[in-house]
Amino acid sequence: MSQIPAVLITGASTGIGATYADRFARRGHDLVLVARDAARMEALAVRLREETGVVIDILPADLTEAADLAKVEGRLRNDARIGILVNNAGTAIGGTFVDQSVADMTKLVTLNATALLRLAKAIAPRLAEIGEGAIVNIGSVVGTAPEFGLTVYGATKAFVLFLSQGLAQELGPKGVYVQAVLPATTRTEIWDHVGADIAAMSNVMEVGDLVDAALIGFDRREPVTIPPLHDAGQWDAFDGARMAMLGNIVNAQPTERYRTPA
Repeated sequence: MSQIPAVLITGASTGIGATYADRFARRGHDLVLVARDAARMEALAVRLREETGVVIDILPADLTEAADLAKVEGRLRNDARIGILVNNAGTAIGGTFVDQSVADMTKLVTLNATALLRLAKAIAPRLAEIGEGAIVNIGSVVGTAPEFGLTVYGATKAFVLFLSQGLAQELGPKGVYVQAVLPATTRTEIWDHVGADIAAMSNVMEVGDLVDAALIGFDRREPVTIPPLHDAGQWDAFDGARMAMLGNIVNAQPTERYRTPA
């Protein structure tokens, strides 16, 4: 890997992905931009090449299509310049679980979870072998809160969080940093996918603020970064409660309260 690794960013044509591209380019990283909209990526690349001088490759791909996903996996496996993966591509769908179509839910899971998993798998062995690099997975606070009612979307983001934490356990000792970033409501085009009017929402974070905060967490090597959470102690307490249960949930016998039928 070069001293300054290249960064592959999915969902890079707009929003969070495009802003990560801007920020990493200004840090001197070459980029590989992945998204469906080649024209938007090319316009972004032209601007960033002029402003920063970095090398930028465009890799158009629909990560819900097997052939396109395989193409990006191959790039991650074989391009030794790439030392950072930003797994940002994702979407949402409107409606309730009962109303959503199986086709829409399946496509959502494919993009938000399966593609993210496969891209992490494509790069992780190479990074572990050389003992450096990073994987950044963009999740959501919704993945911790079924009360928000975004059942399938939230389930995919809970997967992203758990996967990131598990990978951090496995890859951290090998020198590979894994970060889960959990945004809340952010001003991106994802709201168009669910038919929501973001102008009518409150407490909306701007994309630049989100990514800048996430990169501070990246530089600090935080395993989980939640830019909108003002009281970091709440996450520490949440995670601490989970850790406290670990010694009590592996037992040969059911607990007393389950030994007497209701």
